[in-house]
Amino acid sequence: MLISSKQLLIAIVAVPVCLVGSFAYAQSGSNSGSISGTVIDPDGAVVVDATVEIQDPVSHFDRSTTTDKSGSFSIPNVPFNPYHLTVSAQGFAPTARDVQVRSVVPVSVNINLQVLGSMTSVTVTDAGDLLENDSTFHSDIDRDSFARIPLESATSGMSALVTQSTPGVAADSNGLFHGIGDHASNSFSIDGQPITDQQSKVFSNQIPLDSVQSLEVISGAPPAEYGGKTSVVIVATTRSGQGVSPPHGSVTASYGSFGTSNVEAELAYGGKSWGNFISANGLSTGRFLDPPEFAVFHDKGNEENLFDRVDYQLTTADSIHLNFGYSRSWFQTPNSLDAQNATPWYGLDGIMPQMALNGIGSGGNVVGPTDQRSKIGTFNIAPSWTHVLNTHAVSTVGAFVRRDDYNYYPSSDPLADLGPPSLQRQSVGQKRTLTNAGFRTDLSYVKGIHQIKAGATYEQTFLNEDDTLGIVDPTFNAPCITDVYPTTSVNPYPWVAVPGLTPVDCPGMAGPLQANIASNPNAPANGGPPIGAPPNATGYPSGLYPLYSTILAPYDLSRGGTPYTFNGHTDVKEIALYVRDNITKGNWSLNLGLRGDRYNGITIGEQLEPRVGAAYNIKRTNTIVRISYARTLESPFNENLVLSSIGCSNAVLAPLLICTAPVANPLSPGFRNEFHAGLEHAFGKYLVFSGEWISKYTHNGFDFSVLGNTPITYPIEWHNSKIPGYAGRVSVPEIHGFSALMVFSSVAARFFNPQVAGAGATVGGPPGTPFRIDHDERFNQTTHFQYQPWKRGPWLGFNWRYDSGLVAGATPCYGTVANSNDCPQSVVINGVENVSMMAANVGAVPLSADQEAEAGFSCNGVRATPTVPLPYNCPASQFGSPLIKVPAPGAEQDDKNPPRIAHRNLFDMSVGHDNLFHGDKYKVSAQLIVINLANDFVLYNFLSTFSGTHYVTPRALTASIGLHF
Repeated sequence: MLISSKQLLIAIVAVPVCLVGSFAYAQSGSNSGSISGTVIDPDGAVVVDATVEIQDPVSHFDRSTTTDKSGSFSIPNVPFNPYHLTVSAQGFAPTARDVQVRSVVPVSVNINLQVLGSMTSVTVTDAGDLLENDSTFHSDIDRDSFARIPLESATSGMSALVTQSTPGVAADSNGLFHGIGDHASNSFSIDGQPITDQQSKVFSNQIPLDSVQSLEVISGAPPAEYGGKTSVVIVATTRSGQGVSPPHGSVTASYGSFGTSNVEAELAYGGKSWGNFISANGLSTGRFLDPPEFAVFHDKGNEENLFDRVDYQLTTADSIHLNFGYSRSWFQTPNSLDAQNATPWYGLDGIMPQMALNGIGSGGNVVGPTDQRSKIGTFNIAPSWTHVLNTHAVSTVGAFVRRDDYNYYPSSDPLADLGPPSLQRQSVGQKRTLTNAGFRTDLSYVKGIHQIKAGATYEQTFLNEDDTLGIVDPTFNAPCITDVYPTTSVNPYPWVAVPGLTPVDCPGMAGPLQANIASNPNAPANGGPPIGAPPNATGYPSGLYPLYSTILAPYDLSRGGTPYTFNGHTDVKEIALYVRDNITKGNWSLNLGLRGDRYNGITIGEQLEPRVGAAYNIKRTNTIVRISYARTLESPFNENLVLSSIGCSNAVLAPLLICTAPVANPLSPGFRNEFHAGLEHAFGKYLVFSGEWISKYTHNGFDFSVLGNTPITYPIEWHNSKIPGYAGRVSVPEIHGFSALMVFSSVAARFFNPQVAGAGATVGGPPGTPFRIDHDERFNQTTHFQYQPWKRGPWLGFNWRYDSGLVAGATPCYGTVANSNDCPQSVVINGVENVSMMAANVGAVPLSADQEAEAGFSCNGVRATPTVPLPYNCPASQFGSPLIKVPAPGAEQDDKNPPRIAHRNLFDMSVGHDNLFHGDKYKVSAQLIVINLANDFVLYNFLSTFSGTHYVTPRALTASIGLHF
């Protein structure tokens, strides 16, 4: 039963009110705890200068400190994990103990040392230390490990790290990743601050990786404190300067391929009760985004980041924490060769130019290459206050304000933005702001077998969307584009004007082009594509030429019109209340939780969400078995939410957004049921395997569509989705300087018609018809290893990434009347079935020569080039591509056998030395990173509904040198 908004609001307000009433100062915690204690000798005297070290052999977290004159020690900012604690002091035998940090409640450990000789040895790591008895499948990785992983993207390091180190994640271009079969239903928790908006570099500027201490990536059933978008939850603990005395810092500079230069500096300093960590960096590169061509042009960009974390302990019970960050990025939209060279593109009749001919617009002016750019500014501030109520309870209160200013600039001459109709037919500009503000409060209580956490979150997201759109394709709304299907080759194109209008600006009406029709091999009479029926009839095969619209006429820039302006605004309010209890009893670990969510935006949704899980530790065999279930409310994406929700009700926007009746609904929250079952097993102290079976069902499944060849993307909603799969991880803790990690997964992403909300998409079919969305991948794996033969020597890091290939976008395919797929029916020429060079799923639009070349298409062994296309019709047995796996003739099926990107193996390597000259106070480091070591020529995707066409980066080298103090 749904909870009412009034009940939920009363409950949520009651929690912080009760907490504030129980202590004098409101405060907030983060994603980390602390370990403190006292070290004494057998006589009870304190031990000064004893070394206390905590380690997690799985995440590679390693932190040490020394006891002060009172024998006390404190290690702050410790991520939630089990740890192995060792204490050593001169004249005493070393002592070890296992410690669990599960909440912000401080962990107190008192150590009694024995005189040297009374103990002969201590076990640092055994099989039990490698296992974590937790019902939630997750991955832990610390800075000491990920600092040596070669990452492809310097501008979205967090996303790249998650992709390389987390099972269940499919890699995509531009820092995007698909977590457990969903497009971007991921959330971040940065020191407790919830962020559920997209963090890839075409939407926002994410937190810089050099400010992160450790990550916990939850890909299992989410605990009750996480909501909104929970396919993958990235829990980040940032770096702190508390207790760092004397100050430590570094200055690092790097230079690499594509003119990429980067300078970064960081400084950590503080005392026992305070600390400050600050980092800043600036990057400039000639390959900011992944382009649609393997070669790089019109792809410059730069990014600047500033992050500052301040910690201050007011009293033994009260502490405050502040995160501040600002990032700015500016980058060009990469051009295809069509856009860069203003290549003429020809329409369905094979003769009608649809792009500026050699860069000359319809008015005779030189339009030049497409020049679209973006600028994003991201501001974030998040204060919090933590109050220790007693030895068992800690209360937290925090606030946050985050703002993204997104600007997209069209070419100075909008006619230069025209591309093939499968890409862009409008010139678009945008100024969009997203401001997310709110507060959070929770109470953590740890005693006996219980670890209870209860809390509330309120956040409000202010969305403003200011867009300009203008038609730049002269055929999109031409008054004279109406044609009659030709019956003879003598008079193949008798153009007919719309009644009452004069046929002006109609390419191909007369002149040399008209005279050459009879000899054109692509003309319909010579085996080329049909033009189609008159526009007043339904079934226009391409949808390329819509009915002439007097509403659109004022916004046709190719005929002297002016851009249409759209202004959208909404205010999304989200309230959540949750409680959970982690119960540890013997070999059992239970996670019992309940969450209530209320979403109030353009639409309203609310529900109660049980979250339960159980794990059992079979200690005799070092095996943990686990099972979990979660009900979640899935909130719509905020990026261009207004445009997508109401655009199809707008007479101007509807045809521009390819709206299809009756889809004109605003996006509503969905709900999901997900089930997980898995096991974890330690093979001695040398290897740990963890795997999970996954099944998710979502009613109202979200995805994205894109406007032309621009970063203007908007959310859409399908009736439901089913996502089954499995994911696993194999890790080898450090053994004589060697460590290894392998993550793998197979996740299906089956979505079902009809589209129920949002602007236009490209997949049709009867209700209930399934199809694979373009983040479905049969198998992927990443293997990473590190080797440092001696502790003060050089080290090596190596990645091997295998991807079986995402579902491809609009590729040509072979269709027959009998088979049930969305391919155009094949053309029979001289008794031979032919594949036509049409982009299926986007209205059967012909591909340009450059698009055919991007996909590597060939006919009879001859590959298309950017200027020479394949014959329009190619015998099915002779058509293929080394870059895309095109289904066999008649075998394409949107659910069981869609076209896919060909599999790829990518290898990356990093080598370095952390202390070249073996300095003590000052150290010099050097590092070399090689991405795509084999220089493989491969795609991320092709004409993807969301992201278009993008190539994996060619071989790229980056060398860096740093000074550390």
